[in-house]
This record gives sequence, structure tokens and C-alpha cells, in this order.
Amino acid sequence: MRISVIGCGYLGAVHASAMAELGHEVVGIDVDRRKIEALAAAHPPFYEPGLPEILNSATASGRLRFSPDIADAADAEVHFLAVGTPQSSETGAADVSFVDAAFEALLPILAEGALVVGKSTVPVGTAARLAERLAAEAPHAALAWNPEFLREGFAVKDTLAPDRLVYGVADGDDRAASMLDHVYRAAIEAGTPRIITDYATAELVKVAANAFLATKISFINAMSEIADATGADVTALADAIGHDVRIGRRFLNAGVGFGGGCLPKDIRGFTARAEELGLGQTLAFLTEVDAINMRQRRRVVDLAVRDLGGSAAGKKVAMLGVTFKPDSDDVRDSPALDIATSLNALGAEVVATDPEGIENARSRRPELSYVPTTREALHLADLVILATEWGEYRTLDPEVVGRLVGERRIIDGRNVLDPAAWRAAGWHYRGIGRP
Repeated sequence: MRISVIGCGYLGAVHASAMAELGHEVVGIDVDRRKIEALAAAHPPFYEPGLPEILNSATASGRLRFSPDIADAADAEVHFLAVGTPQSSETGAADVSFVDAAFEALLPILAEGALVVGKSTVPVGTAARLAERLAAEAPHAALAWNPEFLREGFAVKDTLAPDRLVYGVADGDDRAASMLDHVYRAAIEAGTPRIITDYATAELVKVAANAFLATKISFINAMSEIADATGADVTALADAIGHDVRIGRRFLNAGVGFGGGCLPKDIRGFTARAEELGLGQTLAFLTEVDAINMRQRRRVVDLAVRDLGGSAAGKKVAMLGVTFKPDSDDVRDSPALDIATSLNALGAEVVATDPEGIENARSRRPELSYVPTTREALHLADLVILATEWGEYRTLDPEVVGRLVGERRIIDGRNVLDPAAWRAAGWHYRGIGRP
């Protein structure tokens, strides 16, 4: 099919590349010319494993091109809206102005029978509002909502082989569903479950999923606070309750908490939308989920100060990781970066490193010191904090690391190291909620 993807940020660039890799003819549209030029040259403006390969393959084949001009999308049969919905600094709600602007730009160029497909995460009710606008201005076209469920670090896989497909369509719009089936034919033939529902349900699926995951993470972090107070081991606790199939072990890892551009934003936006609907009390628990998550960052700072003898002033802290998760260069709402910034404000000499996130971190927190290698960060450190569970940090040898640092103190902010091995090597090891 002929497809356009409006918005070529993280979501849009991955989606456009994957659709072209599946054999569709795709044009990516974005107002940022520098971004468009980089993508056209097969250079992603962000780090995502597997994306350079499919981007290069798709552009080389001629199936994928990029343009800053919305008119170049005029002959597309399906238009995906993949622009951002950042959190409002004033209300916490999702800002849909970019979605509205992209939609308005599309209206004059929509061909007969075209399908506009929303992928952006929006407040429930947005699709119905846009559908009314479409019916008034371009009744020859239709609207569907097809939420994305991408995990940073696995976005290419999640697009090419999703774990489910959700179509939000107007009542009785079989044609929209059929067109999306054509788009996702490879995934459907591979057995991917497909849910066809109304607009509101499709909009709620993404935020409800993220709210549930955030709640699960904050729950085990709350348990880690109880474990610290009682001498229990939160990791063993998670293993035990995780065997219950109703609970499951995934996302039950205590640590510095969640971050990134989705979970924090989505739970705050969901809470704000509930307030608008007069249902603030219904999602009031998400406010505490958010508070627990933010409290974890403060806990790690307090633990660091305690391990440094009561004051961080003048002490060197090696911060291993600044991204919010491994296999990404994303530092948005990163717990690691917040912890580093807080310790720096307390007078510590924070030296941070990360395999992919240094430049993004430097642009947000230029007051910190950054080095490209783990060895440089560790040199004569008084304390090591493992804040992002990159593979190279998980496999550090405590004996080798011990010969580099000034003091053998480590806070395992992700509970991924073997406490016994590190203690046997003479380290003062501290996990989160671990004795």
C-alpha cells in the first residue's frame, strides 16, 4: 500500500522504516528539515537497536523516502499520525496540539477513500473529536485509531512482530479494518491477535497498559521500602509472588524506578483526563504510584549520602548509566540523571558514563561531568552507583573494578549484581530492598 507517516520522531521513524521493510511504499513527513535529511541519509537521529539496518534497507530499496512537505503525502492511501503528545507543564495533561496541527494539514490533501490512522497516545475522546472534524471537512475519508505499544530497545521487533493489534474504528466501518489488515498482513498471518473496537477503547488501551505497568513497578518499590525497614529481601519476595500466574514476575524488579517519555507522562496525562471527566478519585491511586516512583530517586540519594559518611561534598561518585533504561539513548525523566543531578547539588563530584546517552544527558544537565568509558568513571571513585542496567555494567568483575576505585562502595540501583560475589571481593554492597 501507499502509506504516509506524519511525524518522524521516535515512533514515526521506526514505523515508517518498518512499514517499508514490509513492502509498502512509504513517505515520512516532518517539519524538522535536519531530521528529514538525516533519515533520508539512513542516519537515525536517535539510538534504537535494529533501526539503522531497516532504515538503510528501506531507503536503498526506494520504498521509503522522507519530505518536509505534506503535499508529498497526497497520494497515500493510509496516513499514520505519529506526532508527539508532550506533557503540559501547567496541568500534566497530554498536549495534543501537534496531533491537531498534523490532522489539519492532512485535511486538504486527503484522496478519495483515504484512511487517517492515529498512533499517537492521546486523551480519550480525541479520536471522536477528530472524526467529527473529518466528517465535516473530508467526508470522503475515514479515521481509525491504532495505538502503539513500542518498548524502547525493542521498537523494531515490536513493530514488525507486535504482540497485539488494536483497531479503533467507527461503528460498522469494515473498510477501515480491512485496510489496516492489509497494512499488517504479515503480522496477522503470523498469528498476531487483533482486537477491533471503538475509538474510546482503543485510546484507553495504551494509557491503561502503561498505568498498570507503572503500578506494578511502584508496588514492588513500595515493598522494597518495607523490606529495608524489616530486613526482608525484596528480590526473593518478587520471585515468590511472581510464581503466581495472576501476578507474574515481569516488571517486579525493585530499583530506582521508571522513567522515559511514556510511563510518567501517560499516568500523569491519564490522571488529568480523569479530572476533566469528573472522575479524579477513580484514578487518584496513580498519583501515589507517581509519588512512589519519584521517592525512589530520593532514597538512592539518601543511601549514597549515608554510605559516604553523611556528606557527599567533595566525594567522587561514579554514575554508571544516565538513560532511563538500557538499549536507548533516551534521558527523558531519567531516574539516573535525576540522582546524578541531586548528588552534584550536594557537592559531590559526579562522573557519569553511558554507552549511548552521554550527549543527550549533557544537553540537559551540562553541569555534570561525563566520560566515555566505565574505566574513566570508576577511577578513584568513593562510591559507584549502577543506575541503568546496561549489559556491560551487569557483568562487571568486582575484583577488577575494585582495583580502579578509591573505595569499594557500590549501590546497585537495579538489583542486577550478585551481592555475595561483590561482598566477597571486599565491597560494601547495597541493593534496593535487599539485606
